[in-house]
Amino acid sequence: MNIPHRLYLTEDQMPRQWYNLRADMPCQPDPMLDPATLQPVTEEGLYLVFCEKLAHQELDGSTRYVDIPEEILEMYRIYRPSPLCRAYQLEKALDTPAHIYYKFEGNNTSGSHKLNSAIAQAYYAKEQGLSSLTTETGAGQWGTALAEACAHFGLDLTVFMVKVSYEQKPFRKAVMQTFGADVTVSPSPTTGAGRRILEKDPHTGGSLGCAISEAVERALATPGCRYVLGSVLNQVLLHQSIIGLEAKRAMDLLGEYPDVIIGCAGGGSNLGGLIAPYMRDKLTGAADPQIIAVEPASCPSLTRGRYAYDFCDTGRITPLARMYTLGSGFIPSPGHAGGLRYHGMSPILSRLYHDGFMSAVSAEQTRVFEAAVFFARQETILPAPESAHAIRAAMDEALRCRETGEAKTILFGLTGTGYFDMTAYTAFLEGKMADTVPTDEELQRGFDSLPEVPGRA
Repeated sequence: MNIPHRLYLTEDQMPRQWYNLRADMPCQPDPMLDPATLQPVTEEGLYLVFCEKLAHQELDGSTRYVDIPEEILEMYRIYRPSPLCRAYQLEKALDTPAHIYYKFEGNNTSGSHKLNSAIAQAYYAKEQGLSSLTTETGAGQWGTALAEACAHFGLDLTVFMVKVSYEQKPFRKAVMQTFGADVTVSPSPTTGAGRRILEKDPHTGGSLGCAISEAVERALATPGCRYVLGSVLNQVLLHQSIIGLEAKRAMDLLGEYPDVIIGCAGGGSNLGGLIAPYMRDKLTGAADPQIIAVEPASCPSLTRGRYAYDFCDTGRITPLARMYTLGSGFIPSPGHAGGLRYHGMSPILSRLYHDGFMSAVSAEQTRVFEAAVFFARQETILPAPESAHAIRAAMDEALRCRETGEAKTILFGLTGTGYFDMTAYTAFLEGKMADTVPTDEELQRGFDSLPEVPGRA
């Protein structure tokens, strides 16, 4: 079969349901715990923070397929289906017998996959009659995506942007403001959580955990407002399953099935979405693909973290989740992959990793940018630093195929574009980029902050 460089499904072929991976997991993620009582949270208990239907999706581990409302599908059709691409030029440059595919999620103004969940979360907020939302953002892709979705549904939005990314990526702020969002650097003096963090360290570069604390606090204090999150949560992985469902349908049309599936991993949204239908095959015994999560060596929650209950935010006001974590107090170095600087990992992916259904590797940022530049010169797409982690691992796998002669089929997620990351590319190209890897002693300080949860291993 003559496989095209890019395959676009038609709008009629786009999935009309999300897939809930938890329905096929042999062991469910452990329940979220109320921070006051340390008892499992209830759906109603989440209503103060989340929209009601999103709270339901967060705790629903049994409904296998969830219908996508027509209003969401209509907005999806503006930029979906996204293309499945065959990386012919990359294969040639690597002189590998491997077949390399990538699912490209950068064909929208937010420049990433984040819009898939932003639209859904804004829709459910509007349907409930809310007037505003709050959120945090690291590199800015999530904040940009949510600003677009809120503008579409007529909702006010406040975004707390991690300070180091706020300074590295000023044009992300401008895009969010173009869509009407109010953008505040985090940590900020506008919230109690922000003031406490600044009192402890006035020069901190911030973290996603810090920004989450501020966004949740603001939502709780604002009538008609709720908090939304762009990664980690079960509901987000549900919405992002459209990535993997489209990829699988396209590969089925080509008569291909991946031997190896690779995604970058920060909180887990794109990785969980990409692997969803393939993990279903693995869990049900239909196939056995190798699934690899790739994370920054500077924030190695899977490869060096602890599987434990922890707060999802630095201010310790959110429910506790059992996940691979570096401790909610861990502040990663100010690396350029801002979207991968979260201290924890999706409870779904953490459970699957803990149970041996997937593996994880880490990569230093200079090796990541080396791969990003190489990929850009072959495939003409400038990848986001986050996405480049998956590119690095895919290239390494393809080079192993060159050594062994195996013609493996490799699929990776190209989550977005890097056109707002030119400060990072400039630092790399001018030889000014450094690698920062936390020591065991530095990680231990984060582990020492893990909460005591009696009776739960």
